[in-house]
Amino acid sequence: MPRTGNRGLGNTGPKKTQAPPKQTVSERKPQLKPTAPTAPAAPKQQASAELQSMRQAEISGHAPQDQKRSSQEPMTPRQQKSKLNSLLRSSDYEQRAGEEKLLGWKSAVHRYVSLYNQAEANQHAAVLTDYVTDSDHCDRLRGRLERLRERDLLRGALPAGSETKAELIRVNESSSEVSVLVRLHIKRRMEQSGRYYMEERSEFERLWLGLSGGAWDVLRVEPIIAERRPRFGTATDNWMTIDDYSELFGDLSSPSTPYLNYDLLQQFKHRPSGIRYRRDLVAAYADRWWNEGNPAYELFEVNCTNYVSQCIFAGNAPMNYTGKRETGWWYKGRNKGSEWWSYSWAVSNAITNYLTGSKSSGLRAEVMQSADELQLGDIITYDWNGDQRFQHSTVVTAFDSFGMPLVNANTVSSRHRYWDYRDSYAWTEQTKYRFFHIADLL
Repeated sequence: MPRTGNRGLGNTGPKKTQAPPKQTVSERKPQLKPTAPTAPAAPKQQASAELQSMRQAEISGHAPQDQKRSSQEPMTPRQQKSKLNSLLRSSDYEQRAGEEKLLGWKSAVHRYVSLYNQAEANQHAAVLTDYVTDSDHCDRLRGRLERLRERDLLRGALPAGSETKAELIRVNESSSEVSVLVRLHIKRRMEQSGRYYMEERSEFERLWLGLSGGAWDVLRVEPIIAERRPRFGTATDNWMTIDDYSELFGDLSSPSTPYLNYDLLQQFKHRPSGIRYRRDLVAAYADRWWNEGNPAYELFEVNCTNYVSQCIFAGNAPMNYTGKRETGWWYKGRNKGSEWWSYSWAVSNAITNYLTGSKSSGLRAEVMQSADELQLGDIITYDWNGDQRFQHSTVVTAFDSFGMPLVNANTVSSRHRYWDYRDSYAWTEQTKYRFFHIADLL
C-alpha cells in the first residue's frame, strides 16, 4: 500500500567535527594535590566518611578522551570531599591509578566501565573479556558484539564515538567481597553515508568483585534482561527477580493521575471519527519520556507497552473503554489499590493481539511484512523465543540514512535504537517481529 505521513532521518546533517563534550561541574574541579611521603595518615573516621560518600558516586567511561583538567588551583576541604562524588572517566583512569588504595573496589568498577565503553566503541569484546574472569559472561558479550558488528557492517553504519556512564544503584560489601548493581547509560554516535545520528540505551548489570592479593577483580557479571520478562504469566527465562525490580524502580504502588479519557465523559461520547493520527506528536512524546516515567501515568515494573500506549495516545489514538481488563484498549489509573487499565495497554502480547484484530473504528493497525514499510509512530512487538508470545514493544521515532526504523523503548530505556535489537542480550536466533502500521485516520 502507498505510505504517507512523516518519514525521514533521525539526527542527520552534513559531516562535521564532533565537539568535545561539555565538562560537568565536578569535572572542572581541580584534582587533589599529591600527599607528601611524610604527611600523617588520615584518621579512620575520615576514611570511613569518604567510603560512605563513594558508594553514592557516579562512574562513567568515555571515548574519545576528554581534555585534561587543571590541577593548579587550591581546593577547599568541601571541594576535596565533593571530589569523591565526581564523574570518573576512562580518559583519566591512568592518572588516577595512584589512587587505587583510596578508591578500592570502586577503581575496579571504574576500569570495568572504561573497558566496557571501549568494547562498545570497537565492537570487539577482547579488551573486556581479558579483564573479567566470568567465562559465561565473556561468551555472552562476545556473541552480542559480533552480532552488532556484523549487522552494522551490512547496513553500512560505523560507530563514530561512544560514551558510557554508570550509576551505582545498590552496593553490598564485606571486607573481601562486593556486589554492585549498576545502571549503564550508553551513547553511540553512528555514521552512515556521511550522515550522523545518536542512539542511546540504558541497561542494568550486577557485578561481583573479590579482593585477592591486595587488588579487586571482577569475578562475575550478570546482565538484567528486563525486556524478556512479560507483565503477567510464567516466564521460563526470567533473569530478573521481584527484588531486582524494587531496586530499580522503587515503590510502584503510588497513585497516578491519568490524562483525560474522553470516552469516559458523556459529553464526548459521540467523538467524531476520522481524527488524523499525529505521528509527529507520537515521536515528540516518545523522545520526551524515553528515559523516565511520565508522572501522569502509573510506572509499571515492565513499562515498555505502557510507554508505547502513552505515545500513540499522545498522537490522538482514541481509547476503547470497555471496563474489562481483557478487552478494549484503555487506561484510568489506580484506584484504592485496584488496577484500572486493560491488558492491551500494558502488556506486549495483549497489544499485539489487539492490533492484529480487525476493527472498523478507533485504534486500528495493519500488519506489515517488513520494517522498511513502517512510518513514524508505528509499532513493533518482539517475540524473543519464536513461540508466538510477544514480550517487548517499541515505537518508531526516526529513520537511518537508508530509511530503516529507529525506535524508542522503556524499561530498558532506548532512544533511536536500530529496530532489530540484535545488540540486546534478549535477542535470540528464534526472535520474531510483528510490524504494525497505525491507520492515518482513527
